[in-house]
Amino acid sequence: MEEKKPDQKNVNKVIPAKEQVYLEGPKNRFYELAFAFKVFRQFIKGFMTLHFVGPCVTVFGSARFKGDHPYYKAAYDIGKKIAELGLTTMTGGGPGIMEAANRGAFENGGESVGCNIKLPFEQKPNPYIHKSITFEHFFVRKTLLIKYSYAFIIMPGGFGTMDEFFETLTLIQTKSLTQFPIVIFGKEFYKILMENLQFMADEGTIAKEDLNLVIITDDADEAMAHIKAYIEKNYKVRKRMNLD
Repeated sequence: MEEKKPDQKNVNKVIPAKEQVYLEGPKNRFYELAFAFKVFRQFIKGFMTLHFVGPCVTVFGSARFKGDHPYYKAAYDIGKKIAELGLTTMTGGGPGIMEAANRGAFENGGESVGCNIKLPFEQKPNPYIHKSITFEHFFVRKTLLIKYSYAFIIMPGGFGTMDEFFETLTLIQTKSLTQFPIVIFGKEFYKILMENLQFMADEGTIAKEDLNLVIITDDADEAMAHIKAYIEKNYKVRKRMNLD
């Protein structure tokens, strides 16, 4: 029986390809130099925009959950509780979990910040942000999402969320980043992931102590208590003064 191939015109691409892919191979030296300066400008713009927003808690999670989903509601509650601690909620600035956390902070008197990404289909910043900046490259955005935060909450998500989680975890594991709290939210969603982390520890590819770098919970109060205990032990929460 002949295999029936899908009509390409009717295939919905989740993330359409860019017209030009910056990691498609070596270019001439002038192109590479121009690219390096372009990235440098993005970093400087990010530093200037975000220097006075902290201290932050970054919430990572899927852009695909709608407002009636339990994880959206949980992220909203987490954003609210971050605001109650006097901290700024930082997200990737888009819809779904990001919108929910920003909204929770925004609607409850807290500061809300978004680091958006420019995609081919144009991901627009959600409307619950006091300060927003849009980056062209994921690696620049990811650096800024980590740089200004004193804790990280990993809500259910996909490839992007896993990328952000494991990079943050690796930076802490290798002591390239202070051992800030990492909270994984969603015991059932992340059950297999946690089993795989335990398997890594059993096989010796990570240290058993590395498992202590994260906690997993379904309770927003437990998540915030963990973050609050760390911050109160090590820091005094106060906003940066903008002298401009």
